Amino acid sequence: MSPITTASTADRPGCCLNVIDNQGGGCPILFVWARTVRLRRSTIILCRVEQPTIMIILNAESVAEALPYDALIDALDAAFKTGANIPDRSHYPVEVADGADGTLLLMPCWQTGGRLGVKIATVFPDNSRHALSAVNASYFLMDATTGVPLAVLDGTELTLRRTAAASALAASYLSRGDSKTLLMVGTGQLAPHMVAAHATSRDIDRVLIWGRREQAAKKVEDNFSLASFSIETVTDLEAAVREADIISCATLSIEAIIKGEWLQDGQHLDLVGAFRQDMREADGETVSRAEVFVDTYSGALSEAGDILQAIEEGAMKESDIVGDLSELARGKCQGRSSDKAITLFKSVGSALEDLAAAELVMRNQSV
Repeated sequence: MSPITTASTADRPGCCLNVIDNQGGGCPILFVWARTVRLRRSTIILCRVEQPTIMIILNAESVAEALPYDALIDALDAAFKTGANIPDRSHYPVEVADGADGTLLLMPCWQTGGRLGVKIATVFPDNSRHALSAVNASYFLMDATTGVPLAVLDGTELTLRRTAAASALAASYLSRGDSKTLLMVGTGQLAPHMVAAHATSRDIDRVLIWGRREQAAKKVEDNFSLASFSIETVTDLEAAVREADIISCATLSIEAIIKGEWLQDGQHLDLVGAFRQDMREADGETVSRAEVFVDTYSGALSEAGDILQAIEEGAMKESDIVGDLSELARGKCQGRSSDKAITLFKSVGSALEDLAAAELVMRNQSV
């Protein structure tokens, strides 16, 4: 174990909070109350542990290693079959001077007698101007019976992976089994994860990348130089949509970039990016032509701009939603109605996905 460093609140007799710092991420940090004497700041504290609690802190690299896509897709499938207690998430706008407002999200979820988790996430669309990620998050995992903290996980990596895995899970139910060509629309932090996850759930042999900036699309392409599938950057979005089997969109667009007139029989459309009512990635015709599925009804009907704006325009009704991921996983609704049907999956994210991913991380840490 690494040397002890202290996080004492005061230099007083009685109790202080001591932290065992591993300096490397991924190993336990021990928070204890201990008897102490008056010592200088740099002195190692010798203490008698009273009711110790182990809490693991895992960085992004450790979370990534513990969440391979095949296992994560299976874990999400099992979670949607089982269910959990999922209160409505809380959204708070964060005003940004001279820029687009940010968003603070709080996403709790628990299973009685199991684990309790909450994610604190932020989305600041203009972060790219500062070479920063638009999405940042931390995930806190606790015991649902005692409330004792168990772990703090890098929530950004967890979110990226569970989001991509949820889309891949949906595609396993909704896309045609012979889907070979994937179009990735968007070049942000999520894009390479979407590609990798979809290539796990389907036998993809060709990937097309489109972005508003060709250079950014090339960077996504560079992530897969050793992949088993071919990959290329494209500049003609309409042509790329027409030839793709699966179209995955992960953008922060507030205007539709996918047009319904471009769609072909048998395609599957995966919409991930528009998580607010004023955002959308597909126009009303796209939604009206498709058999629509969502990750959760509550999320889609309160947050998903693609769905809400299409309803407002008269392109669809709430009752047109065929099913959600839980119903697909439990076999309560079928997937696509035919090989010629166009299917659409709209995701805004679910706290159940976060909890399932965090539990998988913990299981893999103990292997």
